[in-house]
Amino acid sequence: MGSTTASWKDLFAAWPAEMPRRAVVITALNEQIPFSGFRTGEAFLLLERAMPDSLGARMVIVPYDQIVAVKLTEVVKSRWLRCLGFEQAPGGD
Repeated sequence: MGSTTASWKDLFAAWPAEMPRRAVVITALNEQIPFSGFRTGEAFLLLERAMPDSLGARMVIVPYDQIVAVKLTEVVKSRWLRCLGFEQAPGGD
């Protein structure tokens, strides 16, 4: 498992229970997949959609190594970011 793959897996595994599970995953094929829930697996991430896509799909299974970014669509509290592994830069507010 590559380091980027492990990092995405770790990020989703560490997602705080209080933090809304709504965001957008961007894949290596430049697909933007909005989700309203997810489940982690060993090699794949299962994304649950609030609304079906144009083909009627409500769930998408994405390999971790195909994730290139995650857009957070909710207001995120600092403590949640710390749970995800983010630290405040020195001198930052």
